[in-house]
Amino acid sequence: MSRLDLEEREILEAFEKGELKRPKDIEQELERHREAATATFRKDARINIRLSSRDLRSLQALALREGMPYQTLISSILHKYVDGQLVDKAAANDE
Repeated sequence: MSRLDLEEREILEAFEKGELKRPKDIEQELERHREAATATFRKDARINIRLSSRDLRSLQALALREGMPYQTLISSILHKYVDGQLVDKAAANDE
């Protein structure tokens, strides 16, 4: 339980106390969440970018170590960046 943040701990405690109730329209709610998840992961746009050959080789090597195509790695990096999940370690250490 130590890996949970405050909100997750509160949800777990409410669940354990029996305070959480299933929505009356559970099937509609599940379908709404399924559609949102599908839309989130749908890759429906194509872009072309120029990279230095050195950066591309580094990305390809990283992807190979991770066992994934390099385009998937690049897409994942961009997604994490726009979602605020990608942290600059150097900047974080300066704070």
